[in-house]
Amino acid sequence: MSRPDPDTVLARLAAGPSRAARITHTEHLPPRAGRHAVWPERIRPEVIAALHTAGIEHPWAHQARAAEHALDGESVVVATGTASGKSLAYLVPVLSALLQGSEAPNGRGATALYLAPTKALAADQCRAVRELARPLGTSVRPAVYDGDTPFEEREWIRQYASYVLTNPDMLHRGILPSHPRWSSFLKSLKYVVIDECHTYRGVFGSHVAQVIRRLRRLCARYGAAPVFLLASATAAEPSTAAGRLTGLPVVEVADDASPRGDLVFALWEPPLTDLAGERGAPVRRTATAEAADLLTDLTVQGMRSIAFVRSRRGAELISVIAQERLAEVDRSLTRRVAAYRGGYLPEERRALERALHSGELLGLAATNALELGVDISGLDAVVIAGYPGTRASLWQQAGRAGRSGQGALAVLVARDDPLDTFLVHHPEALFDQPVESTVLDPDNPYVLAPHLCAAAAELPLTDEDLTLFGPAAGKLLPQLEEAKLLRRRTRAWHWTRRERAADLTDIRGEGGRPVQVVEAATGRLLGTVDAGAAHTTVHEGAVHLHQGRTYLVRSLDLEDSVALVEAAAPPYSTVARDTTAISVLETDTEVPWGDGRLCYGSVEVTNQVVSFLRRRLITGEVLGETKLDLPPRTLRTRAVWWTVTEDQLDAARINPEILGGALHAAEHASIGLLPLFATCDRWDIGGVSVPLHPDTLLPTVFVYDGHPGGAGFAERAFHTARDWLTATREAIASCECDAGCPSCVQSPKCGNGNEPLHKRGAVRLLTVLLRGAAGPVNGAARTTAAPPDMPTNGAPGAPGVTAGDAATDAAGRARTVAGADAAPGPGTRTATSAPTEADGEPAPGTDVEPGAGRDAETDPGDPETGIGAEIDAGIGAEVGADTEAETDRGAM
Repeated sequence: MSRPDPDTVLARLAAGPSRAARITHTEHLPPRAGRHAVWPERIRPEVIAALHTAGIEHPWAHQARAAEHALDGESVVVATGTASGKSLAYLVPVLSALLQGSEAPNGRGATALYLAPTKALAADQCRAVRELARPLGTSVRPAVYDGDTPFEEREWIRQYASYVLTNPDMLHRGILPSHPRWSSFLKSLKYVVIDECHTYRGVFGSHVAQVIRRLRRLCARYGAAPVFLLASATAAEPSTAAGRLTGLPVVEVADDASPRGDLVFALWEPPLTDLAGERGAPVRRTATAEAADLLTDLTVQGMRSIAFVRSRRGAELISVIAQERLAEVDRSLTRRVAAYRGGYLPEERRALERALHSGELLGLAATNALELGVDISGLDAVVIAGYPGTRASLWQQAGRAGRSGQGALAVLVARDDPLDTFLVHHPEALFDQPVESTVLDPDNPYVLAPHLCAAAAELPLTDEDLTLFGPAAGKLLPQLEEAKLLRRRTRAWHWTRRERAADLTDIRGEGGRPVQVVEAATGRLLGTVDAGAAHTTVHEGAVHLHQGRTYLVRSLDLEDSVALVEAAAPPYSTVARDTTAISVLETDTEVPWGDGRLCYGSVEVTNQVVSFLRRRLITGEVLGETKLDLPPRTLRTRAVWWTVTEDQLDAARINPEILGGALHAAEHASIGLLPLFATCDRWDIGGVSVPLHPDTLLPTVFVYDGHPGGAGFAERAFHTARDWLTATREAIASCECDAGCPSCVQSPKCGNGNEPLHKRGAVRLLTVLLRGAAGPVNGAARTTAAPPDMPTNGAPGAPGVTAGDAATDAAGRARTVAGADAAPGPGTRTATSAPTEADGEPAPGTDVEPGAGRDAETDPGDPETGIGAEIDAGIGAEVGADTEAETDRGAM
């Protein structure tokens, strides 16, 4: 039976007068014909025959070009569209090399390493490799090596596997620290494949860049110089980003020669309801409820679909709502819809992946755990519940449909949020703009310091190694020696501690092992919550949702990382509330904006969860507030901030009574719009607005990176400030509400209950500020000299706090890892050493699986599921990077 075309499917979804009005724009991307080529002659004929057996007669032109570069020993990045066959582009030269190596006397004269950002993707790729290489017999031996790998399989993989599929976390904490046991594999390493390389950005990408440098160093020790093969469906300047990630020159192949079916992309705005929100603001129907309706309708039509949602709880709710509505139509359909998210146990995730791959499931409500290249070909439609934060992620998610070349439908359902509202009414911001640049900074001393320690523990560091690790390495080593982490002996630096140096840092920035969610009555492990999100999501009294069942958190033990829960059905959700304070450590750069100033530099943010609200499920009515006693958390990071003077306030007609509300509203809206100008979403960043800040002595609005040491987002905001704040002003002024609403100035993360806010005051304030705004900030800005022990290359994320602070931070973490009774260093997010095998590698089943920076699932602050937080500093603040991260990304 032929499937209906995407226009027909969309017409069915929009049937009825009320639904048709919800579509604000429809974009049609036409189909594209493919262009064939021939494989390079150096590819082994057995591999070509295996391709023919799989039904692949000829490669697309970009696949053949990438293979040619790989065979020439050139590192290459394949940056073509979703479902364009990037996997085959790197697999063919890899299989040819492995087959050639199987003829060596030891049967393993060549090996290859595959790195994926998620375990699901690595497992899927292993299945694909085994299927493709079946005609090659035992010459190619692929194996997945991650936190789910049983103990009895690990030694076989180390000794005999020729193609090892893993992830950066396992490479960092498992393989590299135990490199003597991997010596035979490493000395034969021919290729390193880095899949979905655009996900390695921000702080996470900076950590992965240093892990790759450690890998290159050890390979050189064993006489190998592997070629790097990278793949990304969505990346700006892919060769530059890939070079920054690997530290090597990388050739770019970006001319997509694969065929593509037509894509119909609809922008969908939920209708206003009769309900009134905070301060009487109009309330739209939630994207969660709207996406559940669309997923239900698509399932009834027999369309294979995924609804992507930003939070774990949202994924659970969409699946539950869809199942309930399907039961009213056909009870047999309820079992064909499910949720997929991080925090599930490994066996639960694998079962869902198999069901989706086989077609047993028709509909899936998923977090970004399934955004990447897992082979789920045959999908007809994708529903995206809320803008995922970047155009790169948007196109990744939309590209999950139509992967067999057929036409596909994508629907972006707007949340009641300034950015989403702006986008569905300004489609050119999505469809006429390139994807964002990949931002990462391997020289960030908070990133670099623990990796220098880890490298020294693997092999003593010499002066010759410093070039590999970047210009900041030489300045950090004396600081690490002073902190008694490293010791110089003759010509090399040595790791001085008994504990594992790799445990100094969690490369995904989650700051410790996940909190286990345990059912108190039975002792059954339900799942995990990442350490960074525990304070806001599994505090005592929190409502926790798992696979459609509701639980109440009875207690949270931060020391043992355990939350005890009990089954319950409360008629409310819970929302954590925070307080924050921010202080300026150093102003690196500032420019005059009229009488005001635009500044960029280093700040310290102190945040503490102090209470939680209980909100009625249907109306959001606040039923009560309960105090909490949780420890504060301190973050040293990078920020952009702007100040205004008394004269500017007078010109904007801002009196003291509305000043706080005007600043607070401008802060909220600017955070909501920054993702258009930086590779982030609002959960990566935080903000604070203060009528009189003690460091600036002026009314000030701060926007900061929510990651230790910074992630480059605030710097990008500084350099695009005029365009960014102009778009912010336009978004507020063009909103049809009277006094402010979630579509303009209200924030889903506001711990102040969005009080005070003054919409018109914010418009007037930004108007006056922008009159004096300079153009894009460049060398004309006044730059404060960096301290002598700091890098001065201006790289994003290089904090103005000193390298010594980074060393102190690493020393504090070392004391914590060792179990010493000592306080961590400033800005420390303490690491906890995971159980290990006798050889020092993480034990099977440890499954730490930390989250992943921006690409994390964003449970905290989800206004549609009642898990939110903002903070109060003076007048208002919005916390950054307080996310419940996707836990299928790590190794452990």
